Amino acid sequence: MPETTELPVVVIGAGPTGLAAAAHLRSRDLPVLVLEAGTRAAAAVHEWGHVRLFSSWSELVDPAARALLEPTGWTAPNPKRYPTGHDWVDAYLLPLAEALGDSIRLGTRVIAVTRSGRDRLVSSGRETSTFTVHVETPAGRQALTARAVVDASGTWSRPNPLGSDGFPAIGEAENVARIGYRMPDLADAATAARYAGKHVAVAGTGASAKGVLIALAALAQQYPETRVTWLVRRPSVTASFAGSGQDELPARGELGQLAKNAVERGPVTTVTGFRTSRVEAGADGRLTLTSDRGDEVTGIDEVVVLTGFRPDLSFLTELRLDLDPVLESPRTLAPLIDPNEHSCGTVYPHGAAELAQPEPGFYPVGMKSYGRATSFLALTGFEQTRSVAAAIAGDHEAAARVELVLPDTGVCGGAGTFEDEAAAPDGGGCCGAPAAPELLTLGGPAAS
Repeated sequence: MPETTELPVVVIGAGPTGLAAAAHLRSRDLPVLVLEAGTRAAAAVHEWGHVRLFSSWSELVDPAARALLEPTGWTAPNPKRYPTGHDWVDAYLLPLAEALGDSIRLGTRVIAVTRSGRDRLVSSGRETSTFTVHVETPAGRQALTARAVVDASGTWSRPNPLGSDGFPAIGEAENVARIGYRMPDLADAATAARYAGKHVAVAGTGASAKGVLIALAALAQQYPETRVTWLVRRPSVTASFAGSGQDELPARGELGQLAKNAVERGPVTTVTGFRTSRVEAGADGRLTLTSDRGDEVTGIDEVVVLTGFRPDLSFLTELRLDLDPVLESPRTLAPLIDPNEHSCGTVYPHGAAELAQPEPGFYPVGMKSYGRATSFLALTGFEQTRSVAAAIAGDHEAAARVELVLPDTGVCGGAGTFEDEAAAPDGGGCCGAPAAPELLTLGGPAAS
């Protein structure tokens, strides 16, 4: 067996945080192997590529990644612009993946991370043993040996269900053909056809739900038969419509105002206090949703569920983890990111000390480290990976330093407005000037 120092650090996931982790490890001359389940780097970002971020380019490029890219002739995008997910992929993430070259293995799904030759019960020699990363590939199952493991697998693969108690509602799985759990790209004609002229129920109150309400209201201008029922678990929607004066992010406040206009002037019926417990299909295939108090919403053609995500812990069962029982994030990190107390602008930068687990050498980073919390931002992930790479390299002084100064208001990613980026002023809010709702038609100015 090779010396531990010759073994690679395995990074799970080739998304923005995983690629940043690889860049930081490479900057410290540590061998690194990035395992990506998808057939392309940044596979999850590809899926929400039509969504414009609340973060500008100045907050979306990791410093170690920049240092790796610049010798290749890469040109940094305008730091004041606000890209879509597709822009982020094309102008930064794919070039970064190409610069990392053979360090990335695509089509490689991690199914378990273990201590070599030891299950979770065995303590003897555990701290000095290597990791075994079990993977499924097109060529079959393999077992890879690693000196450390950085889990940047995110949460995209595990959206929260429609059922209000955290478990799928009765009938939800049976009717999944009419239920979507991502923001649909309504600027795409084929996708829009699924919703045009239909009765669509939207569940959720976050930025994604508001973006979908805006887009559906615009779609209804072209297809007047389109109806929208907004299902809200809270007793009121007032907080969802926070204006820029009430929101630390001006563009997020603008999104709230656009959504408010869409609800007040568009084809949207709001149902508050609705906690879905049952989904049933009628003879015509249309759905009826029933709440836990017996209320019903009937005649639904499509449901869009935007109620957040949760981490996949299934492949970590043989590791010794110390996770918060509520958020499923590292226990030390949880008080810093609890959404009951914090938003993206009030989360303190943190690193290896907060992410470390009882299993030495294993670190969850990025969205995975936040568990069920939703306040993650790209800059925080970059700082996490810088600190973790330093810790793995044995540079504990650098790992303990805080090298990130967040903007006063903070920044949030992946929010989703549908304005034309060309209309965004260089010095404006993080999403620029949102387009007027009347311009957001089926063939309107999709983000690009």
